[in-house]
Order: sequence, then C-alpha cells, then structure tokens
Amino acid sequence: MHTRTDEIADGIFRLSTFVEGVPPIGFTFNQYLIVADEPLLFHCGGRRLFGLVSEAAARVMPLERLRWISFGHVESDECGAMNDWLAAAPNAQVAHGMTACMVSLMDLADRPPRVLQHEEVLDLGGKRVRYLDTPHVPHAWESGLIFEETTATLFTGDLFTQFGDGPAIGSASILDAAIVAEEGFHASALTPATAPTIRALKALIPKRLAVMHGTCFEGDCVGELESLAAYYERKLKQASPA
Repeated sequence: MHTRTDEIADGIFRLSTFVEGVPPIGFTFNQYLIVADEPLLFHCGGRRLFGLVSEAAARVMPLERLRWISFGHVESDECGAMNDWLAAAPNAQVAHGMTACMVSLMDLADRPPRVLQHEEVLDLGGKRVRYLDTPHVPHAWESGLIFEETTATLFTGDLFTQFGDGPAIGSASILDAAIVAEEGFHASALTPATAPTIRALKALIPKRLAVMHGTCFEGDCVGELESLAAYYERKLKQASPA
C-alpha cells in the first residue's frame, strides 16, 4: 500500500490510501490536510495506516505545525489514529461537536477536545472552516461535517462513499457509484431527518465535495446533494410504505 497526495483545491490536500482487501473491489481511505496558519486535518485514518498517512502529510508540511484535528464521527477509520496525531503535533487539539465530545472524545482523546457549536467557524488564518452538526447522517449520533468557506469545499465524510480506486477528483457525477456502495453496505441511517439534513447542505452552495471513500466531485454539487437526498427519501418510503 501507499498513500497518494493530491491538491484538490487551493491548500487542501487529499491523502488517499487504497486497500485492495476490502470487498468487492477495494476501498479508498481519504484524509484531508487543510494548510493554513493553523492547519487542520479532517479524518485521522486507522491506527495501522498512521505511518503511511503521516509520511504523506509530512511531505506537505511539518507535522508539528498541525493545530486542529477533526472527523465526521467516532469510528476507527475516522479517528483510530487520533492520539498518534496528537503525539506527533504537540500543539494540536481535536475539535468536534458537543455530542461527540461529551459521549466519547473527552475520554478517548489524550488531550481535552475543543467543543464546536453548530455553524461555528474556526478561523485557521487563510482558511475558514464551518462546523455542521448532522446527527445520524449518514450514521452515528455524533456525526458532523465541515465546510471550508474560502474554497467552498464541503467535506462529506461517509456521504457519497464509493467502492474502488478512482481519480482524486472529477466532474462526472458520483451519485450512481455512491448508490451502488450504499446498496452494498447499507451503512446509512434511514430516518425522517436524513433527506432534509442532506438538503440543508445545499444552502452552502459548495463547489466541490471532498469524499472520505472514493473520488471527490467538482461541479454541480447542489444537484448531487439533491439527488442523494431524493434517493434516501425513496429508500425511507420503501422501508415504511404506510
């Protein structure tokens, strides 16, 4: 395995590791490094990938410069290496929503986390990251996403997950590939709030979607979000026809 580095927007680097052994055709694990006066890492990766991913990150900037660490929700591939990153970057602090901090991170993180309110903005110096609570979307009570305002990049976490190993970013729709993965994994929570939560993200008018598993998308992001919301809306109706 190796970790590939691609700059998908100005100062935003995708660190991607393809793991062949995940059925049916392998799976990418993506972390994102936002380079600014106070750099932020979104997704930590699993503990076993820390060596590869940290080496890739160090080729972009010294690890000790890292100031903030965040991720979508508490899960091994999202935060398994959290404390390894905290050890490598003495000034770094985990930042997440109240639920994640209260339920898990105040105990799991080696240093106390920074609690973020819904819609709170972290000014990184050259970049601005807005935190968004998205409970149970796509899964986990504490789920949350971030939006980098200066590049209009929405970090979607597990939304738009895809199988395989495609290009870092493209303009072709990723919706069909995301539906194939959802039909395979059945990983998303189907609730009355799922589609409205995804639709609310359209108000950000993102220019690109930075996906955790698969190829990123640049283009009509509002259309992609609406189509994904409509898919989950149909799934919920099929699951509860009454």
